[in-house]
Amino acid sequence: MRVPLSWLREYVDVAADAAPEDVLAALVTVGFEEEDVHRFEISGPVVVGQVVSLEGEPQSNGKTINWCQVDVGEEHGGIRGIVCGAHNFVAGDKVIVTLPGAVLPGPFPIAARKTYGHVSDGMIASARELGLGDEHNGIVVLSDLGIDAPVGTDAIALLGLDDVAVEINVTPDRGYAFSLRGVAREYSHATGATFRDPADRDFAELQPGSGHTTVVDDVAPVRGRVGASEFVTRVVRGVDPSRPTPPWMIARLTLAGMRSLGVLIDITNYVMLELGQPLHGYDLDKLDGGITVRRATPGEKMTTLDGQDRALHVEDLLITDGSGPIGLAGVMGGGTTEMSETTKNVLIEAATFDPITIARTARRHKLPSEASKRFERGVDPLIPFVAARRAADLMVDLAGGTLTEEGGALFAEVFVAEIELPAGFVQGLIGVDYTDDEITGALTTIGAEVAVADPSTSSGTQDGGSGTQDGGSGTQDGGSGTQDGGSRTLGWTVIPPTWRPDLTDKWTLAEEVARIHGLDRIPSVLPTPPSGRGLTPLQQGRRRVADALAAAGFVETPAFPFTTEAQNDLHGSASGEHLPSIRLANPLDGQAPFLRRSLVPGLLQTAHRNIARGLTDLAIFETGAVFLPEPGVTYGTDEVPPLGVRPSDETLAALNASIPPQHRHLALLLTGNIVSRQPGRPAEPAGLSEALDAARVIASAAGVEIDVVQSQRAALHPGRTGTLQVDGAEVGYVGELHPVVSDDADLPGRAVVLELDLDLILSLAGRRVVAESLSTFTAATQDVSLTLPADVAAGDVRAALAEGAGALLESVRLVDDYRGEGVPDGSKSLTFALRFRADDRTLTAAEATEAKLAGVAVAAERFGAALRD
Repeated sequence: MRVPLSWLREYVDVAADAAPEDVLAALVTVGFEEEDVHRFEISGPVVVGQVVSLEGEPQSNGKTINWCQVDVGEEHGGIRGIVCGAHNFVAGDKVIVTLPGAVLPGPFPIAARKTYGHVSDGMIASARELGLGDEHNGIVVLSDLGIDAPVGTDAIALLGLDDVAVEINVTPDRGYAFSLRGVAREYSHATGATFRDPADRDFAELQPGSGHTTVVDDVAPVRGRVGASEFVTRVVRGVDPSRPTPPWMIARLTLAGMRSLGVLIDITNYVMLELGQPLHGYDLDKLDGGITVRRATPGEKMTTLDGQDRALHVEDLLITDGSGPIGLAGVMGGGTTEMSETTKNVLIEAATFDPITIARTARRHKLPSEASKRFERGVDPLIPFVAARRAADLMVDLAGGTLTEEGGALFAEVFVAEIELPAGFVQGLIGVDYTDDEITGALTTIGAEVAVADPSTSSGTQDGGSGTQDGGSGTQDGGSGTQDGGSRTLGWTVIPPTWRPDLTDKWTLAEEVARIHGLDRIPSVLPTPPSGRGLTPLQQGRRRVADALAAAGFVETPAFPFTTEAQNDLHGSASGEHLPSIRLANPLDGQAPFLRRSLVPGLLQTAHRNIARGLTDLAIFETGAVFLPEPGVTYGTDEVPPLGVRPSDETLAALNASIPPQHRHLALLLTGNIVSRQPGRPAEPAGLSEALDAARVIASAAGVEIDVVQSQRAALHPGRTGTLQVDGAEVGYVGELHPVVSDDADLPGRAVVLELDLDLILSLAGRRVVAESLSTFTAATQDVSLTLPADVAAGDVRAALAEGAGALLESVRLVDDYRGEGVPDGSKSLTFALRFRADDRTLTAAEATEAKLAGVAVAAERFGAALRD
């Protein structure tokens, strides 16, 4: 909400020397967030000038310019020669002159310059050049605005261009602050300044008359709430829409973020900003009969003010006349009855609409508006009569109209349920020892009615015909709630003000007490955590693995969990077969409507995006959920529980049952170089060995041992793919992307991926990871080269060596795979590096050799391996 300070000062006493930052600081103390400060980007000298003479001079380009002599006052140099291309003025007119040294919005600095054969010593300004609107067909003539100021007068102050606006963020529960009335009241709460309610008018003068009563025919109310509970109309005849909007109003609307659209529309927008009540003006002569408020019928359409033809939903609330729909209630009017330059008679509408209906319509049609923004948050139900009369008065004053006795009103009793506020509740909830006087004082300050609790009273009613409530000053005798001897009362009954629909229970009342008396009074006390709490073992394991990968040089890159069905089939199964996927009913991206079965598609997109930006050497990973629906099981539901009502336990159980299994996976991708080219050392491309090293990092952090078994996957290169196992259980895979898959992902060169079920690995690791102790005894190292059939997997040979060598073997690592001269055809030579160590002694060479030969014996028995000479 943007709040011009000159406008704010009309309703609350703001010090003349208060800076915008001071006003923002005050509003922050009552719970608003400051956003920005807005000013007109204009600086002087900009003055009132009078055209002494003008001479038309045709130019070779077909234009005719005016060489003008303009009197700007002795203090500004007297008469100056100025070139002007506009023709909507004559000698004797008073205009706005920007002199050399002035800066107009843009920024556009003004200087004396030679043009069309003259030196133009300044510029005569148009409304657009001053930032007062879009009109650029001619310059500003003050008589057209009803202004007659002395020559040389400062035009910046004259037109309100010296005003400034502060902008605050209004949260959804405080819709009343979308008005000058609401912000002024809050400033009063923050500073104690006197508040003057612009809605404080005698209800007798607000009666709209008769002849235009509206009918509400809501046969299908949403949640049982009728779409329109109040509907006020007033008629102003004989308006002149060609009259200019006063500069002060244009300046305020501009600072508030709204464009000037003509005096009639500007008035309705001005009143909306002032009082928070959206209004709509109809060209009375275009209406066909009376107005009916109803829901749309199936297949019905209408054209809104933005020129869009809209297909209506049966929940949409419409304003209709004999011709059909003429407006989307509370959102936007229709084009057939809009006010225009030919309008002579205006029907003003001010209504109270159901917030849920308006919110759904605005979202359904993707049509947010200033009106819907206020209605969906709740508008004061006592304000429509005031707003309609205020708009009518302005149309009389500014557009030359005549207020008639015509109009009509749909009245509704305004009922606000009282709230029981027990003694001690506020203090216990907020943690501040407020006195009873402070509690009742804060609530009466915001406009609530507070009374000592009476068990015989259970509700409160406010009469909608009594006008508005004054929330700025009154206190109630006895409201302090104290009893003889200083003891506290048993509590209070509180009736919130009509403009605060967010105050619905004792918790929201307690929040108001804290807000009014300052949130800085709430002590900052850190709670003492109970022992045995914190991250679960599974969460600790996930964090440990992610930290280990980050320490190893990988970068975590979370991605959206959405993909295509083809990507799910390719990466979600080993064979590339079709597997069931979960399709979203309302996806963010229509081209990727499925929940992922694998993390790899997201990594491919991330890699492509980085490579396109010049980052070609990548080592990235992601941990996240994948969604693995079981074949033949139907997930999701068409039964959506109603909003605003807690579903039953049975409904919640059914919703949980409709969710597919979600496993947390970990995936990584390497492409480009693992070591960059440098002096004396060539670049080293990333490959399978680096991915396997990453698997060992993960295994170490998780507390397991991961084995690799050669396998095949549809998305990976044949012969360069392995299955990852823990204690014989398959936990994931690793491999080089198939060249076709890599090309489809626009990845240059090779890319290696790894994906595993992180939750499964951590469950296999158990609850505790024990670090191995460091031995003080020297290790004995030996190598062994074995000749065996070429189709025997190196991992199986390694396992056989480890099994046969026994407990003395500390590690075994493949260091060479040789096939060539000296090795029979169909065979290969595998060389392993073995390290032996005992816990209680230094091993002899004979002990290490004995253990090695025991491992060779097992490999020979299983695979026919023989020691290579």
